[in-house]
Amino acid sequence: MVLEVAVLNVIPGQQEAFENAFEEAQKIISSMKGYLEHELQKCLEKENQYILLVRWETLEDHTVGFRGSPEYQEWRKLLHHFYDPFPTVEHYVRVF
Repeated sequence: MVLEVAVLNVIPGQQEAFENAFEEAQKIISSMKGYLEHELQKCLEKENQYILLVRWETLEDHTVGFRGSPEYQEWRKLLHHFYDPFPTVEHYVRVF
């Protein structure tokens, strides 16, 4: 299992619109091959910052399967215009 971690800095004042768009976008990601689960959490200290955690069966399910899919283009249209700066996405595997 691979954990995708993305810190999402949403343009100030756009949080509600982002959350509404994410509600729709999560239907896309949850339908993808290799997807296991996800959660979106909002930062308490920075009102426009979120963290997205997505669990995938393999790294390639995210980097090749999802990002190379037509569904990813819809995901981008729904969400990418909310970010400033654009998020760095990293992948982790459990040690313990």
